[in-house]
Amino acid sequence: MKSTNDRTDYPIRPIPFNRVSIDSGFWSPRIETNRTVTIPYDFAKCQETGRLANFARAGGFEDGPHEGHRFNDSDVFKVIEGAAYSLALHPDAELDAFLDDLIAKIAAAQEPDGYLFTARTLGSDDKTIGEHRWSNLRLSHELYNVGHLYEAAVAHYEATGKRTLLDVALRNADLVCETFGPRPGQLVDVPGHQEIEIGLVKLYRTTGKDKYLDLAKFFLDMRGRSDLRTTYGDYCQDHEPIKQQSQAVGHAVRAAYMYAGIAEVAALTGDGEYLAAIDRIWQDEVTCKLYITGGIGARHKGEAFGDAYELPNDTAYNETCAAIANVLFNQRMFLLHGDAKYIDVVERMIYNGLLSGVALSGDRFFYPNPLSWDGEYAFNIGEVGRSPWFKCSCCPVNVVRFLPSLGGYIYAVRDQQVYVNQFIGGSGQIELPVGPVTLTQRSDYPWDGRINLTVQAQTPRRFALHVRIPGWVNGQPVPSDLYHYVDPTPAAWTLNVNGQTIKPTLDNGYAVIERQWHDGDTVQLNLAMPIRQVQADERVQANRGRVALERGPVVYCVEATDMPGIDLDELRVADDAALSAEHRADLLGGVTVLTGQAGLQNGSETNIIAVPYYAWANRALGPMQVWQNRR
Repeated sequence: MKSTNDRTDYPIRPIPFNRVSIDSGFWSPRIETNRTVTIPYDFAKCQETGRLANFARAGGFEDGPHEGHRFNDSDVFKVIEGAAYSLALHPDAELDAFLDDLIAKIAAAQEPDGYLFTARTLGSDDKTIGEHRWSNLRLSHELYNVGHLYEAAVAHYEATGKRTLLDVALRNADLVCETFGPRPGQLVDVPGHQEIEIGLVKLYRTTGKDKYLDLAKFFLDMRGRSDLRTTYGDYCQDHEPIKQQSQAVGHAVRAAYMYAGIAEVAALTGDGEYLAAIDRIWQDEVTCKLYITGGIGARHKGEAFGDAYELPNDTAYNETCAAIANVLFNQRMFLLHGDAKYIDVVERMIYNGLLSGVALSGDRFFYPNPLSWDGEYAFNIGEVGRSPWFKCSCCPVNVVRFLPSLGGYIYAVRDQQVYVNQFIGGSGQIELPVGPVTLTQRSDYPWDGRINLTVQAQTPRRFALHVRIPGWVNGQPVPSDLYHYVDPTPAAWTLNVNGQTIKPTLDNGYAVIERQWHDGDTVQLNLAMPIRQVQADERVQANRGRVALERGPVVYCVEATDMPGIDLDELRVADDAALSAEHRADLLGGVTVLTGQAGLQNGSETNIIAVPYYAWANRALGPMQVWQNRR
């Protein structure tokens, strides 16, 4: 469907998730739970809370008022996107038919000129939607909502070949293109909550129509332009023009969505000033605003970034949506630069600060993800722990769309170079200039550091295989000095090709093996996984005198569930504490736990057991902490 044009693009392209099959002891059960539990559960909750009824009512299928928040339309679009991704991987006639019916109601809810915002169509009394269209973009979310519509529409079209939702999205996008822009009579304004920029770029990639990309750039160009419009301040990243910005500020989800959008526009337009801006912002984030779990957003007030090194534990916000948005941002930074440090951040997020947002059961969720909890500070954490839903339920529906798309983060290509970014079992079908190649991966990562790759090719192919050597292997938890290991000695690793040990060239965090590959050739990467103690920069006040435990990419915590009768804050972990890793197939869906001895404040000793942070509050809700006192 896309037309040919002469735009630039990312120098590296990811292998799409629908060209990758995942067969992983760790991830496959989660993706299947998402398909069989979370997707139908979220649709049922959308029905129960009036989110689906809003479209039916706006479309004339039933009577009734608008229910819920003005941004509830976006929740439905996100579940549709996740369902479409799932359909692409696992055909399901019942789900397909359900989507057809729902899309018909969405199409009916769309006004004749393409406008779609059920809160306004149904006459909501919510004053934040504005007196008329586009009159309160700082708060209305009407552009945010349709950004998620665009993403869902492209996903549904690519999964099914049906244009039903895509046509709805294009009619709306055409209206937005006519309404906003630099021409006389057009509005000069920006969405208060960014997201439409990503959606517009997806429409551009699908249709080849420049106007969608041009509008995405227009929305970005107008941010901070107080000479042309009333700006919304740093909460909305609207405090100065993007090309002058250098810090991660304001609402963390809005910020990371915008940074991902900037990366898209920079790649497609070749705008070096945009690229320089997000390089600066990324450096600010990883240097002083990134949690050890990969989460972002220190403050509950405004769901926002804090000041430099402001990283509290018990009041940490770390919204699940922010982790997902930050994955989108860092993946795009990799596609621009080809450096493994961005993938290191992605890995840290998906195994810790993102995965913590959904229970193993698939029907309970966290909105914020604190790094300690003692029952005193309870924002969206109640007596039952993980919540079955939220009035503002952006996080559960965001998880739904991320998990089935995970395959798109594993492999990437650039000319004759193939990147292996994530160690997730399965296979990827990769198109190279020299011909197609299939890479099959087998591993028990993240519990075991042995990764086996097999090359399948009909005829010999010459290409360079770039295998990521994670930063945690080289003694660096994150790509900055924000955190460091008590013992910074790099972990041992080896690389074998067809059973022969090699010493590959290292480039930007990758071991590079360039050779003529034959069908059946094998690569074995062996990563030692020592248990690490992590310290934070002394400027992180909350973690002075404390250490966090880590093994491989997984951050650990202690839960009162495993240590009854112990005040967790009295624990003292010595630098030379003898800690052991033990895999427990019977615990929390199968996890490797850390066990050993720790001291107590009174000088006595106690047994300690630490579980992966992502798995806390899956058994019973009780005190938890990631950062332990250092003895």
